[in-house]
Amino acid sequence: MNHILIVDDEAEIRDSLEEILREEGYSVATAGNAADALVLARDPVHDVMLLDIWLPDRDGLEVLNELRAMDAESRPEVIVISGHATIETAVKATKLGAFDLLEKPLMLERTLIVVKNAIEARRLRTENLEFRRQLRLEQQITGESIQARALRQQIKLMAPTNGRVLIYGESGSGKELIARAIHAESLRSERVFVELNCAAIPEDYIESELFGYRNGAVAGGPPEKRGTFERANSGTLFLDEVGDMSLKTQSKVLRALDEQRFVPVGATQPISVDVRVIAATNKDLEDEIAKGNFREDFFYRLNVIPFFVPPLRDRKEDVPLLVREFLRSFGREYGRPRVEIADDAIELLRQYHWPGNVRELKNVIERVLILNPQVQRIERRHLPMLVHRSAGRAGDFDTLQQARDAYEREYILRKIDDCAGNMSRAAETLGLERSHLYRKMKALGITVRESPPER
Repeated sequence: MNHILIVDDEAEIRDSLEEILREEGYSVATAGNAADALVLARDPVHDVMLLDIWLPDRDGLEVLNELRAMDAESRPEVIVISGHATIETAVKATKLGAFDLLEKPLMLERTLIVVKNAIEARRLRTENLEFRRQLRLEQQITGESIQARALRQQIKLMAPTNGRVLIYGESGSGKELIARAIHAESLRSERVFVELNCAAIPEDYIESELFGYRNGAVAGGPPEKRGTFERANSGTLFLDEVGDMSLKTQSKVLRALDEQRFVPVGATQPISVDVRVIAATNKDLEDEIAKGNFREDFFYRLNVIPFFVPPLRDRKEDVPLLVREFLRSFGREYGRPRVEIADDAIELLRQYHWPGNVRELKNVIERVLILNPQVQRIERRHLPMLVHRSAGRAGDFDTLQQARDAYEREYILRKIDDCAGNMSRAAETLGLERSHLYRKMKALGITVRESPPER
């Protein structure tokens, strides 16, 4: 139920509004002066305040100004009401953050519409603030190892600058997380963060993805498209796997970096931008330069601030913290917020060498939760066979059947992954009928989202 606070010195108006709003299903509180209104407004339950301009103890605009100093998440949306509204009053109220202004005598239909819209505005504001909070949490570098602390310190030191950053690290080590953390701590944090995976875009299309196009220059696409450089204007552009960019494209990006402007494909006039570029690679770019695969001048433009992300095997003391973070995250997602993990299971995960780094650990935790939907405490026997084998043990299973089931689950899931979720191909690879594969998956508690059939 949504809550409305009515503030007006005329009891007749308060009573009339309260009756109407209660009939519409709202919970209503009232106040006849500014002092009472400010006390009630501190209760974050109120979604909307209907605030009269003329109050016996204070001007309504003063109340509005004081509300603006409240925490953004808890303060209500304010609809100003007045019997003597002027353009000047409306402008002042808007500048002080009022959602809208209603003139007395109030029109019932318009009042209800404005109240409904104000409630929706507050909901969106609250959701946006929560999204930003979660985003900041996700962008934190988890761990207390020397390497994790060094990463956090380095981000804190260089994020507020505009220097270009080149992030080195193995696949799955968290290069994108570092890039987002740098953006979140930068002077551009309120602006957009745009990502482009250079390895995922075919060579024929990467130029149009970077710079956009005009006048239908790309067949089969819309008449024009804004590229990532243009969309990232005043914000941050993250070029992931920049080592896979062709020499031709490198040359054009180099010019755009130097001049901070470019010409979209099919256009004649350049577009000026203000973009901070963060790049990442899992390759040795100096070796790529020696092989003739990467431009040396482009390397020096990007490598203003080098960033090295250590593999997970070099900071295994962070594994317990990462495991518990992923358990909390996936537990909320799957409606199981209180799943725990045994200490000996944590130790087994610490012993594994994690060739896929943090991404592999994250996938393992999600898989364990999916395959064991009723389990509230993860034990060693619930962990994948691959993790057990890396420790040189068959695993702590109570029976041979449990060990066999664990191996079969891992084997089937790996084949499904290899086939990109295509069940027909996975069944063929496993030498099973499709219906037999589904029966086997059901028996083993495997649930996966099947990819759409190929055309």
